[in-house]
Amino acid sequence: MQSKQSIHGSWANRWIFILAATGSAVGLGNIWKFPYITGENGGGAFVLVYLFCILLVGIPIMMGEILVGRRARQSPINAVRETAAEAGLNQNWSLIGWLGVLAGYIIFSFYSVVAGWVMHYIAGMGTGQFVDISSDLAGERFTELLASPEQMLMWHTLFVLMVVGVVAGGVNKGLERATKIMMPALFVLLFVLLGYSINSGSFAEGWSFLFSFNPDALTWDAVLVALGHAFFTLSLGMGAIMAYGSYMGKKDSIGVTVIAIGALDTLVALVAGLAIFPVVFANQMDPAAGPGLMFITLPVAFGQMPGGQVFGFLFFLLVGVAAWTSAISLLEPATAWIVERFGLKRLPAAALLGLVVWLMGIASLLSFNHWEEIKILGMGIFDFLDFITANIMLPLSGLLIAIYSGWALSTHITRDELALGSNATYGAWSLVIRFIAPVAVMIIFVVNLYDKLA
Repeated sequence: MQSKQSIHGSWANRWIFILAATGSAVGLGNIWKFPYITGENGGGAFVLVYLFCILLVGIPIMMGEILVGRRARQSPINAVRETAAEAGLNQNWSLIGWLGVLAGYIIFSFYSVVAGWVMHYIAGMGTGQFVDISSDLAGERFTELLASPEQMLMWHTLFVLMVVGVVAGGVNKGLERATKIMMPALFVLLFVLLGYSINSGSFAEGWSFLFSFNPDALTWDAVLVALGHAFFTLSLGMGAIMAYGSYMGKKDSIGVTVIAIGALDTLVALVAGLAIFPVVFANQMDPAAGPGLMFITLPVAFGQMPGGQVFGFLFFLLVGVAAWTSAISLLEPATAWIVERFGLKRLPAAALLGLVVWLMGIASLLSFNHWEEIKILGMGIFDFLDFITANIMLPLSGLLIAIYSGWALSTHITRDELALGSNATYGAWSLVIRFIAPVAVMIIFVVNLYDKLA
């Protein structure tokens, strides 16, 4: 196995990498989307199918991303270029790195707007603005926020500065230090909220919603939902995992590490569901509210419960931490490339990228108010950026990673880097990454496009 070192530094140990990658994977979708789609699609039966999809799609592709990153010890763009050179392949394969880094960067531009909403609600919960609030008034408050570019700009700016501040510190003084603080804080907040939910909510009803084994609700559509979420939940295809993998210790097992990341990501999503839905049911509210669940339903629920102001504040703080850890991983790949390509120091590289992404974010937040008449393919700017990243760029990037690591790279490179120990284990990974994962991602690609465009 090669002994290259990244110019950006390396993780102190495997668990730091696991927590950092879990932080990248755990985002807004884990907090509200996964628990809801679980309850609606068969509960425990859906969880089993989802875990199967994680094993067949998420974990093999994540292993492919990490092995490329660790092999080259560089940003995704340069990592694919260098591994392609080592394997004697055409340098055009580096387009995979470009696609992933660009996708993550675009996602950050509008993700920061949503994270800004979360920060607005952290402040609102902390100052008691949602105590005894009605559903109608909560809806009006959210509508008022969307109609106020000044408020959204303030929070968007603060969030971008928070992310740039961490990434500018580099791997050890920035990413690693933030991971050591934020990920334990995330788990503490999550389990504090779970304890509150057990004591104050309709916990049995929430548990039943999430875990009742209901195979009748497990339709083919539900299987497709599980397949899609298994791909998107692990931050695949956006350069983040490949970049983080380049800082991974050369003796650490990629296979064991990836399984731990998948398990932690799923655990956070399920515990979040157990913390959220009992509160929703205790207040006779709709668990199917989607994004509105977070910004309308839950503020009303917490506002009407004993101690709800404190625990509502803690809930939005949890969501804010999850958004922050995810966004850091979206900016890191582009920053690493700027440092490698132009020889800039971390601070100016991160600041420059932060400025550009801040400007892009302004276009997204204006699409809810002053620029709402501007449409691209019938979509506002925010929705269009979401559409092209989630439905085109990420699936295409994931598909190309599977093809590149499974078919294009030599078995010498993949065997050496994965170090799976036995021919049978390597053969299983090779079979899945070559045949099953690409087909699964193609299905995600086609189904998502059909659903959006039909």
